[in-house]
Amino acid sequence: MFSVRQKREVSEAVQKILRDTDHPELPKNREINFCLEVFGVNEWSWSNIHNNGAVESPSVNPWNESQDKEKS
Repeated sequence: MFSVRQKREVSEAVQKILRDTDHPELPKNREINFCLEVFGVNEWSWSNIHNNGAVESPSVNPWNESQDKEKS
């Protein structure tokens, strides 16, 4: 579920949302670490999305990449 490009976009958006809270317990000068679990309509359809800095070399799933309508 989700291409690498889509995961990176979601990660950037989550990072911004978290940063915009200006919560005092979040790190100020480094990326916020998180893991977002997304479940699709089927039990085999799921994704874990981590902050971009936590994924140096993402694995590419050809099926997920083929579902991306906005290929980079």
